[in-house]
Amino acid sequence: MDYKSMKPESLMMSYGYKPSLSEGAIKCPIFQTSTFVFNSAMEGKRFFELAYGLREKDKGEELGLIYSRLNNPDLEILENRLCLWDEAEDCAVFESGMSAISTALMEFMKPGDLLLYSRPVYGGTDHFINHFLKKLNILSIGFHATDSKEQIIEKINNSGRADQLTMIHIETPANPTNALIDIRMCAQIKQHFTTDEKPVILSVDNTYMGPIWQHPLKHGADLVLYSATKYIGGHSDVIAGACLGSNELMARVKGLRTFLGNMAGPWTGWLLMRSLETLKVRMDEQARNAAEVAKFLQNHPLVEKVYYLGFIVEEKEKEIFNRQYSSSGAMISFDINGGEKQAFKFLDSLKLIKLAVSLGGTESLAEHPQTMTHADVPMEDKQVMHISEKLIRLSVGVENYHDLITDIKQALDQVN
Repeated sequence: MDYKSMKPESLMMSYGYKPSLSEGAIKCPIFQTSTFVFNSAMEGKRFFELAYGLREKDKGEELGLIYSRLNNPDLEILENRLCLWDEAEDCAVFESGMSAISTALMEFMKPGDLLLYSRPVYGGTDHFINHFLKKLNILSIGFHATDSKEQIIEKINNSGRADQLTMIHIETPANPTNALIDIRMCAQIKQHFTTDEKPVILSVDNTYMGPIWQHPLKHGADLVLYSATKYIGGHSDVIAGACLGSNELMARVKGLRTFLGNMAGPWTGWLLMRSLETLKVRMDEQARNAAEVAKFLQNHPLVEKVYYLGFIVEEKEKEIFNRQYSSSGAMISFDINGGEKQAFKFLDSLKLIKLAVSLGGTESLAEHPQTMTHADVPMEDKQVMHISEKLIRLSVGVENYHDLITDIKQALDQVN
């Protein structure tokens, strides 16, 4: 069978798994074990030589099973399948999205380095950059979707540490405003400052689009990051993260993961494998629902503005969207007429849609970014990024969109 000609959604059921090695079980079992038995002392020696980088792999050789902090069948099969969507060489799965992001940033940066990052980003990422990395004497410079390549390069040069630029980290679309960052432009900035002695790494948090609607590696990114809790897990019952990229870069990420001990366990791996089987079906339905919900919101008198990729009108953003994305996604934010009081009244009046953070699950969720996910961001920064007291974020699920609209309508009626 020619697996190379198949689409990822077809391979999610079987790729990388041999039933004959697991008593014929059609689904990969949960390998709930901490350690694995070697067939011989020489085999154990050779496995550890690879694990610690003491020698190169022989042709066709794979790292054997040693210990579940290093590798586990559930984890390896999951990582192989995740690679298919983004056409990545290798993948590392973590116990949370933040552990994936923090491990990648810590592996490629050291004290004195400079980080360039897009704003806004997920609140946890913002806190890690502006609080934890600052403790390590890692300076960060933020930029917005409206900044040009020339303006960003000028910011870097004006910092006085342009020669220390080591990493560019972006999140696109931005959380929670859906602002678009041009990955290709960021790759050009990366090349502008890259030298033989100091290459610059470009990482992209692709959580908002999942592995279906955007593929950052194809646009010049070195690493793509996910909170696998969201669309990849998709059922709000598992916490996980993932990082994908080249074999060379992922060897470093996996090396640090081994010693931080923040890899996903077998149960997490098994749950995510289950979810991958329905990933495209779920995300396609969520995108269809979001389009209908967005249209309703756009025409409602109590809604000032809808932040949705399907409503882009500015030519520069349209060009980025057409190049980078295959869908408008299922995330919507909107400004309600009024302020916090009206936003809270709307949120408290929802019935079918649940008031909760997170996103990408089968159920629709609503939250208030200014006081919840982005509470730690300074108020002056939130104002610049349009994270106001009237902003509400929706993650659209797989419910019938007529019912979602009915729920939103009755909640808006309560505000009125």
